[in-house]
Order: sequence, then C-alpha cells, then structure tokens
Amino acid sequence: AASSCCLLLLLPWLVMASHSPPGCKIRITSKGLDLVKQEGLRFVEQELQNITVSDLHGKEGQFHYNISQVKVMDLQLAFSDLHFQPQQHLVFNINNASISLRFRRQLLYWFFYDIGSINASADGVHIHTVLQLAKDEAGRLKISNITCNASIARMHAGFSGTLRKVYEFLSTFIVTGMRFLLSQQICPSLEHASLVLLNSVLDTVPVRNYVDEHIGIDYSLLRDPAVSTDTLDLDFKGMFFPRARENQELENHAVEPVIKETERMVYVAFSEYFFDSAMHAYFQAGVLAIELQGEKVPKDLEVLLRATFFGTIFMLSPAVDAPLRLVLQVSAPPRCIIKPSGTSVSVSAFLNISLVPPGRPAVQLSSMAMETKLNAKVFLQGKALRVQLDLRRFRIYSKQSALESLALFSLQAPLKTLLQLTIMPIINERTKKGVQIPLPEGMDFTKEVVTNHAGFLTVGADLHFSKGLREVIEKYRPAPTAPAYPSSRPAEPSTDTHQL
Repeated sequence: AASSCCLLLLLPWLVMASHSPPGCKIRITSKGLDLVKQEGLRFVEQELQNITVSDLHGKEGQFHYNISQVKVMDLQLAFSDLHFQPQQHLVFNINNASISLRFRRQLLYWFFYDIGSINASADGVHIHTVLQLAKDEAGRLKISNITCNASIARMHAGFSGTLRKVYEFLSTFIVTGMRFLLSQQICPSLEHASLVLLNSVLDTVPVRNYVDEHIGIDYSLLRDPAVSTDTLDLDFKGMFFPRARENQELENHAVEPVIKETERMVYVAFSEYFFDSAMHAYFQAGVLAIELQGEKVPKDLEVLLRATFFGTIFMLSPAVDAPLRLVLQVSAPPRCIIKPSGTSVSVSAFLNISLVPPGRPAVQLSSMAMETKLNAKVFLQGKALRVQLDLRRFRIYSKQSALESLALFSLQAPLKTLLQLTIMPIINERTKKGVQIPLPEGMDFTKEVVTNHAGFLTVGADLHFSKGLREVIEKYRPAPTAPAYPSSRPAEPSTDTHQL
C-alpha cells in the first residue's frame, strides 16, 4: 500500500519528465496547407502522367486484340482537397477528375488485320489518400504510412478506320480491361510518390547539423506531430551543442512556447532555452573571449589607461613603454530574457589589463568584473534566424576592493565605447550568418513578423516555394546502383562537412 501511495505521488513528476518542453516549435496552419496543396497537386499530376500500364491482349471469338504503349496525355484534376485529420494525418482527395490516354492497337478480326492508335478518356476518377505522419528514429518528420483508394466511373475509347463499327461493338472488352488496369496503377504510383519521393524531400530538413566550426544544433523531433482540424504542430528539441562535446545535454527549464495564432501560413516559436543553449555551447567551446594588444587597443583608451595606472606602471620601470594587453572573457554562460517588451542578454565577464614588456612576463595592472545587458533584435531572413546585438547597460567594478572600484569609475565611459565600437561589431559579425530553421529545401519564409511573449518569441510568416518538389526530388534522387566489383581501393570520404 505504501509503495502504491508513493507511485501515485510520483506519477505527476513522471508525466512531466516524459513531456520534454521544446526549444523550438513550428505550426503549419490551413492557409499554409493550401499553398502546399497547390505545389502538391502539380507533383501528383506529374506522377500520374508517368503511370505505366501493362499491355492488354485477349481474344473474343474471332476477335483478337493487343493494346500496348499506353501513355497518359492529359489530366484534369480540378476538384481536389488537402486537409488535416486528427491525430496524425493528412487527407488528400481528388474528385471527378479525367485522364486522357493514347495507346497502340493491334486488332485481328477474321482475315482483317489493323494497327494504329486509339484515344481514350477516363472520367469520374476519384482518389482518396490518407498520409500518416510520424517521427522516425532519427527524429525527422516522415510519412510513415499511406492508405489509398482509387476508382474510375466511366471510360470511353474513340475508334477510327474502316472497321470502326466492328471496333465499337467489341470495344467493351478493351475499355473494361483498360479501366481495370489504369485504376490498379494509380495507388501504387501515389504510394511510391509519398513513401519514397516526398520522404526524400523531408530528408532535406536539418536534424543535427553544424552551425559553424564551434557549435552545432539538434533539431530532432521530440514526439510525433500533433494534428488538429486546422493546424499541424511540431515540437523540436532546439538545442545547440559544442562540437567538441556533441553528446552533451543541457536540461530545459524554460517556459514552453505556446502558439495560439492561426492567421498566417506558418508560425515558429523559440523559447529562452533555444538561445541559452547556443550561448552555453559557445561558452563550453571556449570562444567567448577577445584579446586586444598593442595597436589594436584604441589610442584614446590607451592614454587613459596609462594615466589611470600611472603609479603602478612607473614602479615597473623600465617597462613604462611596454604595450598594453586587454583580455575580455565571459565568466559564465550568458542568459537570454524574453519579455513582451523585448529580448535582452545578460553577460558577466572579467577584463584583465596587463603590460607586455618584450621578452619579459606580462605584468597585470588590474582585473575588473563587468556586467552588461545587451538588447537583442531577432529576425528571420529566408530560412535563417539571425540576432543583432546592441549594448544597453554596462558596469565595471574591482574584484579586489571598493576603493579600486571608485578609481575605475573614470574608465566606465571609455570601456563602454570600446565595447560598442570594437567588440560588438565582432560579435555581430559572428551572428550574421544565423542558423537555419528546420524547413525542407525549396521552401522559404516571407513577410515575417516577430512577436515577443513571456519566456518565448514567435515568428509569423507566409510560405514561398523557391524550388518545386520535382526539382528538389531530382536533386536528391539516388543514382542507380552500379554492380559491385572487388576492389582494393577504399571508398572516398564524404565532402559534406556540415551534415552530421
């Protein structure tokens, strides 16, 4: 009884642990699905035009027929619909479509032999397809299953020539056979298009990629997509990691992003954890440090520093003319704070000021602590999320004594200017490239609007196809596999340095 009671008490905590909050969340709305439908319909038309129908041959009394080289000439898919179906499905319907065909005929009736082509049309074509979406083992969105039903209400064949009346009388056998063969090929074609070709497009979504030479990002899905009648929500891990410690995990204690809007085609939400993990990864990589020495130190600041530490420098003679060295290093991972009023980053650092006499050990003049707050402007361009930082508040103080902190007060304004004019451009140059949002290749954002909330921000945008599905599929279609022959030559290593 006691163990059962403990289990009941622990149950809420176990549920919370199993539902890891996402660092990044994407919502696709019905408006976005309408755009996907337009591009998807073109893709379906292309696939159905490539249907391969087996030859049809048979005998009815003295009438022998052989139908071959069946080719789809035209499709009319005017009535189509693509919509969400809870809990994990997309439903694609085509109603009352028509397919025009042309095929080669070889007909023998008694002693009369005839060859030529026949134009036919399949009318009242109905296709009902349900795609099941799921997270695969790598954490990538995939079409895991498809159910398909296809039917043809009517089919007509137009005959010509001297035996036209005979053909029309006997065409029932041909038309019935052709309708059966055609309807049997529609679903396999769409199944291949979904499970193979469309999944190859989803393979272009970045899951675990390098951002630069220092850090990477994990965009794996945390769970299967959540589908309602109007939306499809995807929860991504959204965690950055140092490349030297790729298996390092940073626990997510941030607020979970909540997307309520449905007016735009797509919404992307980022929690404070998303940005905190990036800064934590850079800190772990040891790159949040900048050193300025000699001519790189602004002249006005150098004069002021020498005046401030004149007594110390004078006592160190003959090192009076030795170059100055400033080392600015972040002392703890910076923290991101997202509020409805804006986004900011808090940074704690220390600044060491030293003299570097040639051929002699460096002499430290001061070690001061720094606390800064940066304004962060987050924006989206194409598929790249970028951050522009600007210095908001700045404070320095001595780690040794309050008296020295008073002596350093005169350095407050010059050092703030140093940060604004020298350090901030270096930092913003590093963040200029940004990080890619997990969308398939060929799909981009337009008309982006950023909105801040308590603990997370959202980007509402419309979608745009810069490349068609067919173009992306052909780019990543695997090459035909060549016969394997014994060889002592090792395989060439991959040249892709960004994909993990």
